[in-house]
Amino acid sequence: MAEETKAKKEKAPPIEDKPFPEFIQQHFLPSLQEAMSEAGTKDLSLDFSQKTLPLPNSTDLIWQVAGTWDKGYRHFSIYFFDENIKGQKGFSCSTGEGSPSTIESFMIDERRVNLDLLVLYTLQRLNGEKWLGKN
Repeated sequence: MAEETKAKKEKAPPIEDKPFPEFIQQHFLPSLQEAMSEAGTKDLSLDFSQKTLPLPNSTDLIWQVAGTWDKGYRHFSIYFFDENIKGQKGFSCSTGEGSPSTIESFMIDERRVNLDLLVLYTLQRLNGEKWLGKN
């Protein structure tokens, strides 16, 4: 009976509730780095910063996770338009020194966004380009 009256320990808030830059830098980037390494990606460089979109006359700064590997030949970016993992996101990829030809919506049908889903969808999108593993 005494055990029932003890206050239950409160659960720690989900890591996704951390401030946006902290979540990306402390959780998403290391998790994505590890997952892509397990998928066979070598020399991956990830960057998280605010940059303009790769569009003519674009001036707004957007938070982006940019990845480069294969000796700088393969590039991808995930755009966080709302500075929030649950907000609108975009994706682009390119090879060589060219700019991406399109910016696609990313994870638009997901009502619930968490670390695992962000990593999974990123890997799925890159695998769709046949960039991972032995595709």
